[in-house]
Amino acid sequence: MSSSFPPVQPPRRVLMGPGPSDVAPQVLAALAAPTVGHLDPYFLNLMDEVQQMLRTAFQTKNKLTLAVSGTGSAGMEACVVNLVEPGDKVLVCVNGVFGGRMADVAARYGADVKIIERPFGEVFSTEEIQKAVEEFQPKVVGIVHAETSTGALQPIPEISKAVHDAGALLLMDCVTSLGGLPVEIDKWNVDAAYSGTQKCLSCPPGLAPVTFSDRAVEVMEARSTKVASWYLDMSMVRNYWSDHSRAYHHTAPINMNYGLHQALRDLLEEGLENRFARHLRNHQALRSGLEAMGLKYAVAEEYRLPMLNAVTIPDGVDDKAVRGQLLTDFGIEIGGGLGPMAGKTWRIGLMGEACTQRNVLLFLAALEFCLQAAGHHLTPGAGVGAANQAYSKLSD
Repeated sequence: MSSSFPPVQPPRRVLMGPGPSDVAPQVLAALAAPTVGHLDPYFLNLMDEVQQMLRTAFQTKNKLTLAVSGTGSAGMEACVVNLVEPGDKVLVCVNGVFGGRMADVAARYGADVKIIERPFGEVFSTEEIQKAVEEFQPKVVGIVHAETSTGALQPIPEISKAVHDAGALLLMDCVTSLGGLPVEIDKWNVDAAYSGTQKCLSCPPGLAPVTFSDRAVEVMEARSTKVASWYLDMSMVRNYWSDHSRAYHHTAPINMNYGLHQALRDLLEEGLENRFARHLRNHQALRSGLEAMGLKYAVAEEYRLPMLNAVTIPDGVDDKAVRGQLLTDFGIEIGGGLGPMAGKTWRIGLMGEACTQRNVLLFLAALEFCLQAAGHHLTPGAGVGAANQAYSKLSD
């Protein structure tokens, strides 16, 4: 008896939204490799290699560095639940959706949460965080390095010093930044950080790279209460990832780790500095093209993310109509704004495999068509022309 359900045949898209990003053929091929057991010697060796490559990506020597089974939000929850006990003071810096999510997660685990806020699209100064930690005396300070909802990049080094001078731990969200711009865990003295596979690492969503400093591990080991989540309890999960104990905890997503292994190999083969330069170069060309079409960025230039371009939607242009036409007519996905930016901004991703000159020029041509159809006045060809001129200058 044949199934009445069709086979899985998704359309081909160009993923230029806030994530997931395009996935390279070699990563897809790795996902399709034969599944082995979660304690098979081959897989255990692969886990070791994933850890080593993640340490390079995070620029850290942290022993406790691994891939949590789950998406980036699982990484967030893993960091919070292992560092925080009921009643602990947690200061969370909220300037976008994902800072707000971090505060919500901490509150759900019984933390005494204090929020400091900046408008969406802005970043925090060292002085305001220093003042907040001196007044509140938190155990943990949580901050988003690259706010996916707004396209804003938060400077970290000076803030890290202020946090540690007050005796607190620094927890950093680098879901969007890892693999696309410098994330220097050891140099910045970050105590815990989490990311996701589906952004600049260009692997499908399903794993969350995390890393914990020795100081963070000491705090975890000094807990007086059990970690509230069994699944995310690092005291057990780390034994499975340890090359000494290999104590079974849960069945790892075997093939997802295959995919992450290949994605990390691709990152190291390209080289971190080359990868960062590629993201910046394509961002600069895209920016030139967008500005030539009359579009303005929603974030100040010095705080813009290269991999997530948030631009203000022109007056009189319908957000969903343009995004819908881009998807239907050109197979290009971009994102809409979130929170107070909903309906006011577009989020244009240049992440990992999708961060190419080809995609920049294709997108600008397609967007011009859609904007003209929406009645927005622009000079035909201005966007592509400006981007090409930028590429020419950038290659000199």
